[in-house]
Amino acid sequence: MIMTKRLLPIAASVLALAACASGSDYAARPLPTTAAAPFLGSTSPLVSTAQPAGDWWRLYRDPVLDRLVADALAANTDVRVAAGRLERARALVRQTRAAREPQIGANAGAQLGRSPQAIAGGEGGIDLQLDAGLSVAYEFDLAGRLSRSVEAARGDAAAAAFEADAVRVLVVADTTRAYADAASAAKRIAVAERIVGLLDRSLALTERRRVVGLATGLDTARIAALRDQRRAEVPLLEADRTAALLRLATLTGRTPRDLPAVAAARNDTLTLDQPIPVGDGAGLLARRPDVRAAERRLAAATARIGVATADLYPSISLGGSIGGSGTNVSNLLNPLSWLVGPLLNWTANRSATRARIATAEADSRIALAQFDGSILTALQETETALSAYQRLEQRRAALASARTQAEAVVRRTRALQREGQISSLELLDAERTYADAEAAVAQSDAGIANAQIDLFRALGGDWRR
Repeated sequence: MIMTKRLLPIAASVLALAACASGSDYAARPLPTTAAAPFLGSTSPLVSTAQPAGDWWRLYRDPVLDRLVADALAANTDVRVAAGRLERARALVRQTRAAREPQIGANAGAQLGRSPQAIAGGEGGIDLQLDAGLSVAYEFDLAGRLSRSVEAARGDAAAAAFEADAVRVLVVADTTRAYADAASAAKRIAVAERIVGLLDRSLALTERRRVVGLATGLDTARIAALRDQRRAEVPLLEADRTAALLRLATLTGRTPRDLPAVAAARNDTLTLDQPIPVGDGAGLLARRPDVRAAERRLAAATARIGVATADLYPSISLGGSIGGSGTNVSNLLNPLSWLVGPLLNWTANRSATRARIATAEADSRIALAQFDGSILTALQETETALSAYQRLEQRRAALASARTQAEAVVRRTRALQREGQISSLELLDAERTYADAEAAVAQSDAGIANAQIDLFRALGGDWRR
């Protein structure tokens, strides 16, 4: 008893020191001032500084796309995998938190046998032995090991939730892109077929002129060659459209045969009738799920330093047990045995503990670098997408102007040819120029749709609704 009284103050002092030394509390890092500023490309009339909504695909005002995105969020296999990982992370939080609760165990057993005395005496009796017991143990988290473990597990679970959001952002973007690619391919197929039709008419006109001696066989051969070149582009465009529809089926959790026909009905490129809301850097970093996941991973890594540090100090548990044994239920607990008392556990291998602390600190530095990198990546991707979108719109305006002029040249050239003032070769050159301009505009429209989706994906999505 005297020895116990002497040890208690010492243990209390050690544990008080441990409570202060089990790692530092996590503090969120402030964002760089320039990272929170408006985007460099936010002055364009194509965008606005309003904060974007999570359901950005609704800006296209396409009910079919809305349904396809809803299907993808519900049935996409990547989304389901991410949801399973989140459930696992949350279960680990509950498992870690359970270590802070009293650990209760119970046991019971029955044995049949013949005692040595019965064998020596020649008796054939068989003995029945019943045993039962109950134990309780509780660890005092004076060094903070358990609380830091729970903190780390919660950080991992929060990171898993944001990583699931990142998967949703990717799946929505890919679904919208597949739908847009199928629609753009349909538009380009229509343009290609219209160009082939124009060249068919030019070929027929030139053939009539050849019959009356106003054109040569070389003229008709050249137009026919151009017509066949344009016709050869159609199968490739059809293959692109089929590939986009097959991607769309997979993204929405369907087999190719199960994709509804309405998904392939659109034959015009996706377009927006309003500026894209992009917000600013501060809103982006608060919204991007990969940035938020990296921040939670950093918090978890910081907490694990405390878990490792707590191993430098002793742990104290309070335990007790009660039980008994007998030959039948009536005397099972008579006599009753019990035991209660504290247990002090202190690992002597401090070098290994110091190594674990160093490992945890290195992991924390890695997590910090990854968090900083996620910020830079988010800003870079958004600024790049903004720049690409604006430049593609400028290019599209120039191509549209060139198409308008080329179309006017074709009309004038046809009129001159009918009047016999120019040759069929000059008409062929005009037709070729217009065909190139028309196809370039259609391809540019498809590129703009993809650039818009790239921008929406870079902006992330607020899934915490």
